Amino acid sequence: MPGFGDPGAGILLLGLAPAAHGANRTGRMFTGDRSGDWLFASLHRLGLASQAEAVRRDDGLALHGVYIASAVRCAPPDNKPTTIERDRCLPFVSRELALLDRVRVIVVLGGFAYQALWSLLAADGVELPRPRPKFSHGLEVSTDRATVLGCYHPSQQNTFTGRLTEPMLDAVLARAIVLADPTDGGGQRIESSSPTK
Repeated sequence: MPGFGDPGAGILLLGLAPAAHGANRTGRMFTGDRSGDWLFASLHRLGLASQAEAVRRDDGLALHGVYIASAVRCAPPDNKPTTIERDRCLPFVSRELALLDRVRVIVVLGGFAYQALWSLLAADGVELPRPRPKFSHGLEVSTDRATVLGCYHPSQQNTFTGRLTEPMLDAVLARAIVLADPTDGGGQRIESSSPTK
């Protein structure tokens, strides 16, 4: 399933895969499931989404400055994609990222998306720190392509247990907004159509 959002986005949210009863059913990432309820509510609170809910593909939702994609393109059995599935899908994500030439921040939703992104950036020739920093919520890694931010996935497993709270999710996305804002320090926006590489 292809990603969606603002083609001029400064922020890319990279998820795991389409949920079997959410995105796989509705045809749009994080739409029609509880993970999306959390994600879009946060995006709306921060002014990145036109509404706090995403129930179906034609519900009028618009994203501002954000694009959402997934490491794996199809709903995996038991929501557990294999590394083979991930590697087969990476060329699609790589192409999406290449087209999103204004992306300055990539928020990875979970450890699987982080591993996928790391493989993708390495394959694209991006210089990466070694050893790879361990995934954690709030992780921040600068690369020549974009700053990578770690965020626990807004799955029920994380939100029901309190591992991820609304303030935690909001804080990561607020940090992404700050990092993606291309200003000269005096609040003046700097327009650029060239890729950040």
